[in-house]
Amino acid sequence: MSKLVRITTIPLSLEKLLEGQLTYMSQYYEVTAIAAEKERLEQYGKDNRVNTFWVNLTREITPVTDLKALFRLYSFFKREKPLIVHTHTPKAGIIGMLASKMAGVPIRLHTVAGLPLMETTGLKRKVLDEVERITYSLATKVYPNSRGLKEVILDEGFASEEKLKVLGKGSSNGIDTEYFNPYKYSDQEKALLKQELNIPEKDFVFIFIGRLVSEKGINELVASFSKLQREKKNITLLLVGPFEENLDPLMPDTMETIKSHPKIVTTGYQQDVRPYFSVSDALAFPSYREGFPNVVMQAGAMNLPSIVSDINGCNEIIVEGMNGVIVPVKNEQALYEAMELFVKNKNYLERLSENSREQICKFYDRNEFWEVLLREYKKLESEIMKS
Repeated sequence: MSKLVRITTIPLSLEKLLEGQLTYMSQYYEVTAIAAEKERLEQYGKDNRVNTFWVNLTREITPVTDLKALFRLYSFFKREKPLIVHTHTPKAGIIGMLASKMAGVPIRLHTVAGLPLMETTGLKRKVLDEVERITYSLATKVYPNSRGLKEVILDEGFASEEKLKVLGKGSSNGIDTEYFNPYKYSDQEKALLKQELNIPEKDFVFIFIGRLVSEKGINELVASFSKLQREKKNITLLLVGPFEENLDPLMPDTMETIKSHPKIVTTGYQQDVRPYFSVSDALAFPSYREGFPNVVMQAGAMNLPSIVSDINGCNEIIVEGMNGVIVPVKNEQALYEAMELFVKNKNYLERLSENSREQICKFYDRNEFWEVLLREYKKLESEIMKS
């Protein structure tokens, strides 16, 4: 059986962004997952029945650590001789692609699920631009996970059209529409969770799921919600996810509002987000940049319409007036007006809700995406055999 290596910077990406995918691929390849955080990675390997190999990858620019990681990966590839190395996330991409190129790995693939550099300026932006160019030049194929992201890559001159391909309709993993199924939660279960979270039974609940950082639009979301709640008392904002105060802190005023506002509920990171979707009425996701956001697909599968910013990925999953509303990036007033529309116009909201799950099941089912990716692997494999 040929060897397939999948690399992400941290195991969380394997757990969430690629959930179930490596286990599926292990039917066809001898799969090894590589990431940082040794204990968590090893647990992932046990849970998903795949091999693991720990490498100390960091999410910041750390030249000495990065060089050690490069040679550790190179040695592993020379020893194991994988047919395919497939990387995700910027740091895993540059180091994984360079090490696999040095080791002579024939099929070197990189998935782009967002470009952090788009919110960066100055010298750091130049460095990150160069990292992307080098990563793509070392890869034999690059997979932007949305059509919009592909256009950004072409506009920035990071890679040629021939090297880029969007798999299926987009996404890095699709959605398990049976797992994200709103009908699994009874009214009694939902009422109980609302009690635990101290959310009034009749409140309209906006939910955000993800990192609670500035680039996810949390400053604008909290401000918009606070303004709306002064007019519409029976609404709650449910924030599900971790703060990252070292990497991308929120504004002090935003933090203070989150801590003190009686109608803003935080849960921290949650392994299973479905119960929180089940007690919510709409997703509010005003992110500044995304690849192809899982949370928007998850919300749709759970019958929730979404308010999203007009960025690639989000504006491909959400069709204005069909399953949600699209607002300009970083536009607090537009976000407020969209939230107000959802709260005030019950008939409009119901129509969006009715379409939401249907759209996701039709275009983004996970099993279909896995089959698309497997066919891509096999196609590349046959091309290598012929050459």
